[in-house]
Amino acid sequence: MMRLSSLDPMPPQLRGAVMALGNFDGVHAGHQAVIGKAVELGRAAGRPVIVATFDPHPVRHFKPDAAPFRLTSLDQRQDLFAMLGADAMLVFTFDAALAQTSAEDFVGVLLAERLGVSAVVTGSDFTFGNGKRGDVAMLARLGADSGITAHAVSPVVEHGEVISSSRIRDALWAGDPQEAARLMTRPFAIRGPVLHGDKVGRTIGYPTANLDLGSYIRPKYGIYAVTGHLPDGRVLNGAANLGIRPTFDPPKELLEPYFFDFSEDLYGQEIEVAFHHFLRPEAKFDDLDDLTAQMERDCARARELLGA
Repeated sequence: MMRLSSLDPMPPQLRGAVMALGNFDGVHAGHQAVIGKAVELGRAAGRPVIVATFDPHPVRHFKPDAAPFRLTSLDQRQDLFAMLGADAMLVFTFDAALAQTSAEDFVGVLLAERLGVSAVVTGSDFTFGNGKRGDVAMLARLGADSGITAHAVSPVVEHGEVISSSRIRDALWAGDPQEAARLMTRPFAIRGPVLHGDKVGRTIGYPTANLDLGSYIRPKYGIYAVTGHLPDGRVLNGAANLGIRPTFDPPKELLEPYFFDFSEDLYGQEIEVAFHHFLRPEAKFDDLDDLTAQMERDCARARELLGA
């Protein structure tokens, strides 16, 4: 699957594409409906399908000090877009220039002239242009003037509530990865290279594969039942600590999965850790014996939950 930048010329073979346009952080059920509509239109018309996303997220541009909140990385989104049937991912670099682009220029200059799209599919609440002045009605009007057909997809609603990235974040902050997984249609997962740590876990029989949290949202600190997805396709069950490790000094924020019955070297490899069940909050222990005893209980519970 191709990854494109909005700053580069559109490859000739992709001009005339149908574009799904949005942030798509989380690629949840509502996002999937928008992308699915674009794929349907593209296949019916014999045109390529591009999913466009924004990076950094507009919130990060306007509120640079905002706490980390990303549900997916660009690499994860690219993989998910491909699974949904898209031919390419286009990344809009959200910087001062894009933030100041008028709604008219966003459609007429960027979408029509530079990118050459034939149709755009968005959620019905999509806004664009300087000051968020553009909405789906303006997109349809401006698009018609530029030869672009605009389609708006209604939110996916269950039990009277819209499925949204905000609901997913609230579930993760509350320590409810199962609710997040239901809304996303898959478990929330953090992907990254395995880092060298203090190797304390190895000395007590629980070697961990440490991952930096980067720009990902911080779910509720605590112990989780997880699965680890390795580059070679293997999936491992395990238990992970996410947080600052209050038993050790100095505090260090990490994701530390321990994979059951596994002893291979993962340093430097990119793995993905998916969150399935919240076991307990982080706790500070008086000594390593107490910590080890609790870890044995945590692993037993994680094995039970993941086996079920």
